[in-house]
Amino acid sequence: MTNDAQSESRFRIDGELRDESPLPHIWSECVGAGRANEALRADWQQQFGEAVDACGFRYIRFHGVFHDDMFVYRESYGHGFGPDTPLASPMYTFSYVDKVFDFILESGARPFVELGFMPRELATVHETVFWWGAHCSPPKDMARWVELVTRSIEHWIDRYGLAEVRQWRFEVWNEPNLVPHFWTGTKTEYFELYEHTVTAIKNIDPELKVGGPSTSVFVPDDRYQGEVEDRSAMHGTASASDVDVLDWRPVWIDDFIDWCAKRRLPVDFISTHLYPTDFAYGADGQAVHITRYADATFDDLTLLRDLVANSAYPDAEIHITEWSTSPSARDFIHDTLFAATYITRAYLKCATLADSISYWTFTDVFEEGGAGLGPFHGGFGLVNEAGIHKPTFHAFRMLQRLGDRLLLATSDGVVTRDSRTSTLSALFFNYPEEMATRGVGSANSYPATRALAEKGPNRRIRHSIGELEPGTRFLVEIMDWEHGNVAEAWHQLGSPLNLSRADSSYLRTVADSLRSFTLTVPDNGVLEIDVDLSPWAVMSLRQAA
Repeated sequence: MTNDAQSESRFRIDGELRDESPLPHIWSECVGAGRANEALRADWQQQFGEAVDACGFRYIRFHGVFHDDMFVYRESYGHGFGPDTPLASPMYTFSYVDKVFDFILESGARPFVELGFMPRELATVHETVFWWGAHCSPPKDMARWVELVTRSIEHWIDRYGLAEVRQWRFEVWNEPNLVPHFWTGTKTEYFELYEHTVTAIKNIDPELKVGGPSTSVFVPDDRYQGEVEDRSAMHGTASASDVDVLDWRPVWIDDFIDWCAKRRLPVDFISTHLYPTDFAYGADGQAVHITRYADATFDDLTLLRDLVANSAYPDAEIHITEWSTSPSARDFIHDTLFAATYITRAYLKCATLADSISYWTFTDVFEEGGAGLGPFHGGFGLVNEAGIHKPTFHAFRMLQRLGDRLLLATSDGVVTRDSRTSTLSALFFNYPEEMATRGVGSANSYPATRALAEKGPNRRIRHSIGELEPGTRFLVEIMDWEHGNVAEAWHQLGSPLNLSRADSSYLRTVADSLRSFTLTVPDNGVLEIDVDLSPWAVMSLRQAA
């Protein structure tokens, strides 16, 4: 089929000729991982290569490219037994980072570079967060920070070429509003860090893409209005009877845009994190965990998109550089079918609202709090530490199979066409009607998630697609409570903390044993889809090669 014919293709769906609209694959633009050093592990690399192949991820973002364990910034020679020998001036070594970036590029993806955290020898405060002791402070010498950034980017240009590095994104820091964990300075000190960093990068090449402020979540109060977080401003949020009626707003975005605009600083993209959750501290000092409604991400993105469009930077890209059902690496919802259905629904609904929504993370090889306790411990990953696929992995795999042209969008799925091949594909799901506007929430054990399995009812998916070639075959895969539900299978084994080799083999088989069958277009050229989806099921339909 010619390109002209492809662009004019129209299919009759449910008796109507359907016009097309773009369907950006916002889910595969970028994905997250824990920290740079973890990417040196063989299992991390194997899992990432598989994720790129199966899920189509184009960029990857992680913390710690400048952390001590990557050995980029050196003020001393280093010694295993005797005292360190100071160097006359800092030295920059990139062998570890080169291994990571080489592998990412060879896998077919690119780095979305989070510039951070501070090397120990340049930090004013040490070991502020994580098991691995990240140093999240302003630099003790801004000129040396600028030199570190400059030397790093010049090295990457020398190694990979300017044309390649122009396609990367450089994000200044991570969640600086979360003091004292991810930043020990003030809001203004972060803005100053951005000013020095973006100026240094643009002095290397004006076409390099730089952005921020990489802040964490939306909030409905004034806790971040000042220079540092004010927990007293959270009290009303913590005591609210219905948090979903509160006015949730992005953190620092308005201030960041205004600050940069006044100084005529470049902002190529706005980045923030949109976990549909919050922690607010009450007047008694107790933390209240808040779970927001199912469409919180959609509404937050709509607000953010309008804010940017009406700002001094209306053409800035919007990158959600972390997103998941919750920001906890010990939330057992992450391991479940329920999470897979939730994220499928959210990504399809939000597909046109941002340039990327980066799922946090692709793997449970993730050590912010140390390694996980057991094979299914509520880690963020699409796969567990052993590389066993969770239902969320299959959700991304199904999303990736969709075409880039939208033919039909309903409350329970989409029908699409690939503009290159004109092949059809579809994705349907049953986010149970009984959930109404509720999100899936969080759980501190796997058994605590299982109450969601009682939600219903079933949903009948019925569509007809006409103007098809008779004999065309379509492959159907369905993930539901009985198929691909690996955490439940682990639970039925007794939730062993340490798997035997036989257990691992069995669970790997369960994880990938989705229900599958074939539909064939009859002589009239009309494919009839009539499938009863159980609660939480996700169904992929794609044209056979």
